[in-house]
Amino acid sequence: MSYKVLDTNDINFLNKIINDDKRVLIDGDIREEYSHDELCGIQKYPEVVLKIKETREVSEVMKYANENNISVTPRGTGTGLVGAAVPIHGGILLDLSTMNKIVEIDEENLTVTVETGVLLMDLTKYVEEHDLFYPPDPGEKTATIGGNISTNAGGMRAVKYGVTRDYVRGLEVVLPNGEVVELGGKVVKNSTGYALKDLMIGSEGTLGIVTKAILKLLPLPKKTISLLVPFPNLDKAIGTVPKIIKSKNIPTAIEFMQRAVITASEEFLGKKFPDSKADAYLILSFDGNTRDEIIKNFENVAEICLEEGALDVLVSDTAERNVAIWSARGAFLEAIKASTTQMDEVDVVVPRNKIAEFVNYTHELEEKYEIRIRSFGHAGDGNLHIYILRDELDQEAWEDRMRKAMNDMYAMAKEMKGQVSGEHGIGYDKIDFMRESIGEASYQAMKAIKLALDPKNILNPGKVVK
Repeated sequence: MSYKVLDTNDINFLNKIINDDKRVLIDGDIREEYSHDELCGIQKYPEVVLKIKETREVSEVMKYANENNISVTPRGTGTGLVGAAVPIHGGILLDLSTMNKIVEIDEENLTVTVETGVLLMDLTKYVEEHDLFYPPDPGEKTATIGGNISTNAGGMRAVKYGVTRDYVRGLEVVLPNGEVVELGGKVVKNSTGYALKDLMIGSEGTLGIVTKAILKLLPLPKKTISLLVPFPNLDKAIGTVPKIIKSKNIPTAIEFMQRAVITASEEFLGKKFPDSKADAYLILSFDGNTRDEIIKNFENVAEICLEEGALDVLVSDTAERNVAIWSARGAFLEAIKASTTQMDEVDVVVPRNKIAEFVNYTHELEEKYEIRIRSFGHAGDGNLHIYILRDELDQEAWEDRMRKAMNDMYAMAKEMKGQVSGEHGIGYDKIDFMRESIGEASYQAMKAIKLALDPKNILNPGKVVK
């Protein structure tokens, strides 16, 4: 599909909408970071960047773009990994990270209302100052709340608390034609027609642009304790997870990792990991309001781990010890990235009892295609983060081996009754894999939804469906 190339008249009209020269960027004023995201190999500059301050601006821009057949790409801080925020057709890029006010905290209804550009780390700190808790905990704390909503981000606490969708009560959304709609609200229950709010969550900015969100909060847990559990191999570590879940002593987080990733993290951070005797590890965290409550839960889980072959159970009950463990876990992605020249990722989710089998399969693919593969992830919900590394391969060999390894991984995920993405989304990079995985009927249903809301296909075109 072709889109209008912006001319002087278009830029002048957009300047009138924004009414601030410093927030309208063209030509050499457009920074390089606007042409790509954190990982996806695709790169394309927009024709104009608009730094948004209010919903009215989004609405008026979308009305103009819709009337003039101009593509529009919404963007937060650009921490995505699949190209969802890359303006592959040029056009207008809306930088929503500047729309970053915390509008209201409602301690009676346990909600907070925020603009789309509020950073996750800023929201977390703000609500904790009010003795409240926003549970979704994706690894990238500098992502915006709008970005988290657009991918239905999960993170490490999903095993106990769920994902972003579970904490979105209401949304203000600008549709592709510029109309502003309110979906949901502060109510706890809602059975009023189609669940349009839930349709927007995870749609990666292809169906509407989220400008405000009403988020559910919980009382802040008073105590947190972590366990670092070394195992002789990954099979034993992952085999323990279903037994932990079944015990009803549900941890806040259950993460898995292997020695190769820990070594990369040690080199990246310049700090030793708290334990070095095992090939595989589980990290578990427990939260609650009293130490006795937490100890009862983690002692039961520790016993299960030892019965299943754990080499030890290391208790981390101080802030310093927790930082040592979780800072290493938080650095895995950057550490892997620093160890190679280029990489791509596979964000599959499989049934919990299939994690070890899938990771072992990636080791077979390393040998089959002579390419380095590293992984870690959320053992509690089956979401794996697998990275294929280019190292010193030339472009042709890299693209060939990476694509073959990805094809095999997604085919195996499908065979295991898994899904293409657990939390990073589809964006530009994974459309073909998703289409193959979900089947043509489901893919065409998604295209029909896109067509119904965006008949001119101007909003983030070429993402999720094409």
